[in-house]
Amino acid sequence: MVQLRFSILALLILMGCANRGNPTGGEIDTEPPIVIKSFPENFTTNFEAEEIEIIFNEYIRLNNIQKELIISPPIEPQPLIMPMGSASKILTISEFDSLQKNTTYSFHFGESIEDNNEKNPLSNYRYVFSTGNYIDSLVVKGSVKDAFNREISENLNVLLYEVDSLFNDSIVYRKKPKHVAKVIDTTNNFIIQNIKQGKYLIIALEEENKDYTFQNKVDKIGFTERFIQLPDDSIVNLSVFKEKLPFKIGKPKQKTSRSFSFGYEGEYEPFKIKIISKDSFNYESKITREKKSDSLIFWLKSEKKLDSIAFNVYNENFSDTLSLNLRNKINDSLVIKSGQNKTLKFNEDFLIEANLPFNKIDKNKISIYNKDSLKIEFEVKLDTIMNEYSFVFEKEEEEEYRIELLPDALTDFYENKNDTLFYKVKTRTYNDYGNLSLNLRNAKFPMIIELVNPTGEIKYTKYTVSSSTVDFNYIDSGKYFIRIIFDENKNKKYDSGNFLKRIKPEKVIYYPDEIDVRAGWDLVQEFILQ
Repeated sequence: MVQLRFSILALLILMGCANRGNPTGGEIDTEPPIVIKSFPENFTTNFEAEEIEIIFNEYIRLNNIQKELIISPPIEPQPLIMPMGSASKILTISEFDSLQKNTTYSFHFGESIEDNNEKNPLSNYRYVFSTGNYIDSLVVKGSVKDAFNREISENLNVLLYEVDSLFNDSIVYRKKPKHVAKVIDTTNNFIIQNIKQGKYLIIALEEENKDYTFQNKVDKIGFTERFIQLPDDSIVNLSVFKEKLPFKIGKPKQKTSRSFSFGYEGEYEPFKIKIISKDSFNYESKITREKKSDSLIFWLKSEKKLDSIAFNVYNENFSDTLSLNLRNKINDSLVIKSGQNKTLKFNEDFLIEANLPFNKIDKNKISIYNKDSLKIEFEVKLDTIMNEYSFVFEKEEEEEYRIELLPDALTDFYENKNDTLFYKVKTRTYNDYGNLSLNLRNAKFPMIIELVNPTGEIKYTKYTVSSSTVDFNYIDSGKYFIRIIFDENKNKKYDSGNFLKRIKPEKVIYYPDEIDVRAGWDLVQEFILQ
C-alpha cells in the first residue's frame, strides 16, 4: 500500500511538471497612474501649506518636467518638484515662497507624469489651489482647425496670456503662457478652466519642439482678430497656419568650379546675383532651381580663374553680400534625360531636363513621329528656372510617339551639345482615366481648385476667374479631396498669414466627403460653397 501511494504521488508530480508552461508575464499595463489622495486636497482655498503631496496608486517618474509643466500664474523662482530622476508613489511640490494673495494657481503637468514601468502618461493632470477664499471659475472653450489641411496635428495646444501693463505681442516668442489646454485631436475641442476675469490674448499653437513658445520657422499659429474679454468671450474658434517666412538667401556653397548652391528660406522670389570684384572681368551667369531641395544654383561662365568670389544677391526687397573661398573642383558633363518613363498622359507635356542649364535649341534637328511614322507638329517652351524643355503636341489614345533629337539639337550654357537622343512614350485609352466636372455654387472668384490625395499631395490644379464649372479631364482613377482656395489678392497662389501683422491666411475650404474618380466614368459633383 505504501509503495502504491508513492507511485501515485510520483505520477501526479510528473503530470504537474508536464503541464507546467512558460510564464506569460501577464498583460501589458496600458493604464496611466491614478491619483489616490493629495494633501492639501486639490482645489483647496485659503491655501497656506508649505508643501503639497500627491499620492499615486503606483510608482511614477517625471519626464521632461521643465518643458511640460505650466504653472499659472508663474511662480518665481519655480517651486521644487520631486521625485527627480527616481521613482516614487508620492509627488511633492515645495519651496513656493512668492505666492500672491487672493490668487488661483494651477499646476498643469502636461504629459510629464508617467508610470515607472510602461511609461504610460497621466495626460493633462492639474493641481489647483487658491490663496484666497474662492477658486477662479471662468472657462474658455472652443475648437481648433487647420487653415489649410483637412486634419489637425496631435501636437496642438491653446495658450492664454493675460493682457496687462507689461504685455506686448512678442510675449508668444519668449514666455510661457499663464494658461494652457491640449486640443483633443479626435474632437478638435479644447477647454481652459480656472481663469479670472480680464482681457487675454488667446492663440493656438502647433509645435515641433514643445516649449509653449512660438518658433515661426517650424510652428503653426492661430489667433483671434482682437483680444478676448472674460467672461464675455467664453467660446473661441481658432485656425492654425504656417506663417509665410520672408525670402532669405543662405551662404553659398561651391558645387563645381563653375557652379554655386544658395540655400533659401521662405517662398521663392525672383532675384539677381552679380559678382563683386576689384578687377573688372567679363562673365555670364544663369540661375536655376534644384527640384528636390530649397536651393538655387548660380552658374558662372568666365575665362578668369578666381581664388575667391563675392556675390551681391538682391531684388526690390533685400540686398546682401556673400563671400566664398574657392577650390579646384571637377565640372560635370552634360546629362540629358526625359521627365517621363514610358507613359505620357493626355494632360501633360513631354519634358526634357538636364544637369547643366540649357541655352539654345535647334527645333529643325528635332522630330516627333507617331507609330505610323507620321511627323507630329509640336511647340517648345523653356522653363529657365526649372531648366526644362516642354514639347507641346496633340496626343491621341493608344498611340506611340518617338522623339528624336539629332546631334547639336540642344546646347547648354557651356557650349556642350547632345549626341543623338531617342525617346519613346505611349498613351493609354481615354477610358483608362476618369473625368470630373465640378459645379461650384455661391462661387467667389478668383479661386484655386485642387484635387489632393488622402496623404495631402496635390495631384491636379485649376484656376478660375469666372466659370462656376471646372473640368478635370483624363485624371488618374482614385480617391481625392477637393480643396478650394479663395485667391483674394489674385496672385494665383495660396497666401498664408502673419501673427505680428495680424494678417489671416486666405480662406480655404474642403468638400466634406472624399470623392471616388473611376476609370472610364464621368463624375459630376456639385459643391455648395459657404
